[in-house]
Amino acid sequence: MQTSSNRILTTHVGSLPRKQVVVDVLFAQDRDEPTPTFDQVIDAAVLEIVGRQKTAGVDLPSDGEMGKISYATYIRHRLTGFAVPNKPPPRATPKDLDDFAEFRDALAARGGTPKYQRPVCIAPITVKDLAPLEHDIRRFKHALEVHGYAEGFMNAASPGVLAVFQPNEFYDSHEAYLEALVPAMRVEYQAIVDAGLILQIDCPDLAMGRHIKWRDLDEAAFLKRAEQQVNAMNAALEGIPADRVRMHLCWGNYEGPHTADIGLEKIFDVVMRAKPQALLLESCNPRHGHEWQVLRDRRLDIPEDKIIVPGVLDTTTNFVEHPELVAERLERFAGIVGRERVMAGSDCGFGTFAGFGAVHPSITFEKLKSMTEGARIASERLWA
Repeated sequence: MQTSSNRILTTHVGSLPRKQVVVDVLFAQDRDEPTPTFDQVIDAAVLEIVGRQKTAGVDLPSDGEMGKISYATYIRHRLTGFAVPNKPPPRATPKDLDDFAEFRDALAARGGTPKYQRPVCIAPITVKDLAPLEHDIRRFKHALEVHGYAEGFMNAASPGVLAVFQPNEFYDSHEAYLEALVPAMRVEYQAIVDAGLILQIDCPDLAMGRHIKWRDLDEAAFLKRAEQQVNAMNAALEGIPADRVRMHLCWGNYEGPHTADIGLEKIFDVVMRAKPQALLLESCNPRHGHEWQVLRDRRLDIPEDKIIVPGVLDTTTNFVEHPELVAERLERFAGIVGRERVMAGSDCGFGTFAGFGAVHPSITFEKLKSMTEGARIASERLWA
């Protein structure tokens, strides 16, 4: 994984806004309709989005997840066992939104919830089709070369997030479901790393899972589930070096009260047992912006090889963070783990679901530019 000994590098969580032509082909694909222009549209989108990251000064870019309808439901096109039922299963809502039902309903009424098909596990899980992954890798590597990047990262869902958010109607237990996902996802992880890309595993299950899927469990029972999910991820990463992997922790990329979020201090030990070297944290979310203190207070329990990537950009608001605020946030984390072990990132993705995102596309890239400038300011101070 690319690091620097003289400045703070910049990256983000992965997904970026997709143009309407991209949204259209992704939803057509998800409806199992013919999409003869799919490769042409997505090839052009990846080439453009990598170029826009270059212009914004992003050091470690992604393909923007242009070829995926969402961070998790894309697996229906790659693995057996998943299908979209005729009658959609009830969609669980976050507990904090249910606690503020009038706000929840108003949010839905104004289009504040994403629209996509939710697959259900109804049969044994195996690898079905590697072609979508191979196409993603091909087009991303081409774009990296065209725009002069030496390295980039590609997102993939964790076994835990698949098991938590895709309903299971086949396996006898959550544990059996999770176990079946391990070898299937290992193939994707290995292919990404073998292609010379950094693998990012997205893990909303370890935080957001608490106030959605596991909202009725007590804390101890949830932490046991979270530990099982980290163990599954580590098993799926067997043979892959930790320094080729990063992990994103997420409480949910939605505007809401987030009053039911579990605190970082409660899941700290579980998270630190995860294999990936880099940890991307939500750090400017108003419910978690103070949790740098958890890392400060437990700095001796942070593995010495861990790289911390705090979110310095909020992905639920169109405010553009001032570069001085970005620098302040980065310097705070550098004071905890050291300047060489900090990168600048975003709280979550800017396009978690195709066609859905709170931040306007033009402002997304203004935010990334501000992150670049803030990282420059922080670097000048830290290496003065």
